Amino acid sequence: MTAIQHPVSHSLLPEIISAVIAREPGTADVLQSVERPMPQPQAGEILIRVAAAGVNRPDLMQRSGMPVPPGTTDVLGLEAAGTVMAVGNGVSDFVPGDRVMALLNGGGYAEYCVALATHCLPVPAGLPLEDAAGVPEAAFTVWHNLFELGRLRAGDIVLIHGAASGVGSFAVQCAHAAGARVIATAGGAEKVAMLTALGVWRAVDRHEQDFVEVIVQCTEGRGVDVVLDNVGGPYVARNLEAMAPGGRHVSLSFLQGAKIELDLQLLMRKSLSLTSSTLRPKSSAEKSRLAACIKENLLPWLASGQVRPLIHSRLPLERAADAHRLLESNANLGKVLLINPAP
Repeated sequence: MTAIQHPVSHSLLPEIISAVIAREPGTADVLQSVERPMPQPQAGEILIRVAAAGVNRPDLMQRSGMPVPPGTTDVLGLEAAGTVMAVGNGVSDFVPGDRVMALLNGGGYAEYCVALATHCLPVPAGLPLEDAAGVPEAAFTVWHNLFELGRLRAGDIVLIHGAASGVGSFAVQCAHAAGARVIATAGGAEKVAMLTALGVWRAVDRHEQDFVEVIVQCTEGRGVDVVLDNVGGPYVARNLEAMAPGGRHVSLSFLQGAKIELDLQLLMRKSLSLTSSTLRPKSSAEKSRLAACIKENLLPWLASGQVRPLIHSRLPLERAADAHRLLESNANLGKVLLINPAP
């Protein structure tokens, strides 16, 4: 039997919960609500009553049939926020009643989920609990890619593509809080207006403007120090054109293709570096390390209000299919959340 420390009375917890799975690989239509036994926290884990779960592109990829790490639950959802209901052996950082936001291997699209305590962060007092569900994926991604791999620092100029997305808008705010100047791209006047409201140095409408020309003009030919790219394909070569000597290019995704051609001569002449990462396959120990870094470095920005997850839509859990369709349409400005009703 699993030992659970400081549990809420079992009479307050249901034996069966609602969750969302993909019954087979396919479109958003394959998502369905199912009933599952209440999850039990193992050693080092916490049980969370989910207030909200974030919807992310890896969820769409899993739904479409992309393989997931071994042992991953078929319940979708890589991030959630809620209230701690019980903790497993060895957990000392959280107690029942705490407000937490969690990075998950899966299981967030449910009324309750379990998470490793070392992959969780406390929710600052001024941040609504539902909104906190939009933080973990963005925070882990941005800290590792923008600040560790991209080595962003005060005074740098950074180019962020897809900046109206949940991760992109979070990256914009973090870069600004760190003292960098941000050039951000997005598609359409509404998204550009949102980026301008966030205080970016230059907001570029990719439908109407050439981002390389804008960068050459506003940097007087110098270029940008860091690129955070989620487009891939032909964008990569253009990004390299727009980079300053010693620049760091970080790839997050490849919506326009994973295979590219590189001009190594340009790369060498400018002393550029190309790197990338993806969060889900990282080891538990690495995610724990990142959580500790985020708690020290990014959480104060959330606590002060300098950084906030931008929320586009809040849909009830049973409308997960609509949430996936919304994300696939690229119409969202910020995060899409799935909400559970208050108990």
